Amino acid sequence: MNEPTNLQTIVGADGKPAFVVIPYGDYLTRFAQAADLIPHAVVRRVLIDDVPPLRAWREHLGLTQAEVAARLGISQPAYAQQENSARLRKTSRARIAAALGITAAQLDI
Repeated sequence: MNEPTNLQTIVGADGKPAFVVIPYGDYLTRFAQAADLIPHAVVRRVLIDDVPPLRAWREHLGLTQAEVAARLGISQPAYAQQENSARLRKTSRARIAAALGITAAQLDI
């Protein structure tokens, strides 16, 4: 707790703290390990555009269905079926997440 910090508090019009700014290096140190973060673009596609999480992630990463299927060692139509499935087996979710370079927890949107 005696760690020196270089924080800046920004006070709102009501005189109460509204924001805290930390140095970028500190931000990277503290949040780089948070591998379960989900980019806003992915969340937006899922919640606003009603796109399945697998598709939102695949598109965010700039991959085609064929590329993901090749990483999984399956056909593109087989992957397309999984991508649009409402219920995937836990092992399938884990394999697909690994192929995308994300954690299975990041698919829980």
